[in-house]
Amino acid sequence: MASQQQDILALEKKLIEKQERLEQEKEQVTKLKDTYLAKLEDVSGLTTDEAKKAVLEEVEKREVQAVARIIKEREEEAKRTADRKTQEILLESMRHGALNYIAEYTVSTVRLEEEDVKGRIIGKEGRNIRAFEQATGVDVNLDEEGVIRLSSFDQVRREVARRALEKLVKDTRIQPFRIEEIVEQTKKEVEKVMLEEGERLAHEAGVFNIPVELLAILGRFKFRTSYGQNLVVHTLEETKIGVHIAQEVGADANIVRLGCLFHDIGKVVDGDGSHVKLGVELLKRFNIPEQIVNCVAEHHEDKPFSSVESIIVHIADAISGARPGARYEDYEEYVKRLRDMEDIAKRYEGVEDAYAFEAGRELRVIINPGKLDDSQTVLVANKIREEVSNALAVPGEVKVTAIREFRAISPEHLAA
Repeated sequence: MASQQQDILALEKKLIEKQERLEQEKEQVTKLKDTYLAKLEDVSGLTTDEAKKAVLEEVEKREVQAVARIIKEREEEAKRTADRKTQEILLESMRHGALNYIAEYTVSTVRLEEEDVKGRIIGKEGRNIRAFEQATGVDVNLDEEGVIRLSSFDQVRREVARRALEKLVKDTRIQPFRIEEIVEQTKKEVEKVMLEEGERLAHEAGVFNIPVELLAILGRFKFRTSYGQNLVVHTLEETKIGVHIAQEVGADANIVRLGCLFHDIGKVVDGDGSHVKLGVELLKRFNIPEQIVNCVAEHHEDKPFSSVESIIVHIADAISGARPGARYEDYEEYVKRLRDMEDIAKRYEGVEDAYAFEAGRELRVIINPGKLDDSQTVLVANKIREEVSNALAVPGEVKVTAIREFRAISPEHLAA
């Protein structure tokens, strides 16, 4: 028994000695570690914390680059997908814009079955034809055999004159008093026709509960063209395109529908200013919601876009107006007008060059920065706009964009 206790004590003593040696070795290892760390810090010039921070920054940099590469790849893939989707939406929208509606352009001729009717229309010493022209506001041309031609820039007047003349040809009582009576009756008839056309246009566009006064104004679209494109056809086409785009992208289709319907209403309103300005003023008088008014105000980018719906109205308008065959204009007159616009701008001191864009709606003027400062540039742009607007028959208002750019270019022999 005593021998076993002695063995245990001896074993315990050995363990204690071994533990003490391990503690000593641990202290030596710690001292060596501290020594090596001190040497590393001395060699690298970094503390331990600074070294850790440097390592973490390096790892973070590598990870950021990897993440950025992944993001860029995803963005490029999304862009390719978006481009395809955009093409699909626009093509499908244009297909939906196809109309069965046949434009009825105002007829400016009245055919006669008997040539001697012209004598009754002219009247004694021309009093009947003078009374007719005065009552209708149109010019009457009787030179062509079997046809009477009516001429006026106002298509509503021409329609009133055409209908009134057809009634007078059937009526044997052609005299000044009767002419005035028939013309007045026809004006009321055409006003009724315009109200019916306004209702038809609104219903075709899917819009209801519009004030009667606005419907009557919309009905004037039947007798109005823009660059040869009838406004009824253009409005219906644009509305169909705009609504389809709105539905595809999740925009408010009702706002787009009304914005497209009203976007050109200023073209049939009398007053000073562009059709955009006149349309906005008209809609505000009828308390049309602001979002719809903004679509009208911004559809030619006269103001920055305030909503997705406003952008869609602009796009739909451009698609309808720019498609092949939608609009036409005398080419020679068109070219001459654009050249005249550029020539007017080039006559001003400090103007180096000028370019007409957007069918003459915009004139971009290049300014010599050494001759005009910023204030003088603004003044010249306003003068050019006023002269172009007064001197030329340009549709709508002309926007003059004056570009004053300073450039410093080193000589070739000094270039690196």
